[in-house]
Amino acid sequence: TSERYPYLFSVGEDKSVLCWDLETNKVVRRYFGHLQSVHCVATHPQLDVLVTGSRDASVRVWDVRSKQEIHRMIGHKDTVQSLIVQSAEPQIISGSMDSTIKMWDLVAGKEAMTLTHHKKGVRALVRNPRELSFASGAADVIKKWEGRSGRLMLNLKKGDQGIVNTLACNKKDVLFSGGDDGTLNFYDWRSGYRYCQFRTTPQPGSLESEACVLASAFDVTGTRLITAEADKSIKIWREDPTATEQSHPVAWDRDQAVRDAMVERF
Repeated sequence: TSERYPYLFSVGEDKSVLCWDLETNKVVRRYFGHLQSVHCVATHPQLDVLVTGSRDASVRVWDVRSKQEIHRMIGHKDTVQSLIVQSAEPQIISGSMDSTIKMWDLVAGKEAMTLTHHKKGVRALVRNPRELSFASGAADVIKKWEGRSGRLMLNLKKGDQGIVNTLACNKKDVLFSGGDDGTLNFYDWRSGYRYCQFRTTPQPGSLESEACVLASAFDVTGTRLITAEADKSIKIWREDPTATEQSHPVAWDRDQAVRDAMVERF
């Protein structure tokens, strides 16, 4: 959705990029140019700019009003699966199935930096709303990055979670990851400690294999999590009001976490 106008943008495997007017519930604009299915879309928080990523390995920047293509940014070698668009530099960050993350110069329409730390395809990206940092999720690990320089800050343990399909972060520094095996994991953004994990329950009549989390987002308050799952359900999760420090103790060793981080980095 757009933060500036009552618009909703959608993309699909039919190569379509559509702009919906939420007041009339009708398609008001169509954007043409992608050669294959479009997998991700994001709007700029301050400019009338739309960014899309596709299976044709391109990141395209569009003028929302005129429907004209501003930039076609080439550099990835496989499907562009996720995007971050922000007002601070770098204004566009993309994650691809070629295992790389690229930072782009929006003004020049060129690649500014490539991050190659992942060994598997990058399926999800999310930025921290309180600071200039972001996280990436893949089949191998979840990584936390410094937003401007692209410096690797932390590797988050995935435990027994499968392939990460989606990431979400709220203003309370809670990082969520959803996997293709239906696991829901909650991490502390600062330390990378996973303090909660459980598995979603498929709807009655669904297959056990359909317990898969495909997309997620926190609401405006940051207290409720919304997930879209493979059993065709949309679930809303809330914090447990009865949870206490005694009922849900946090067993985190700060010194051991620092030692592990130093070993992984050096």
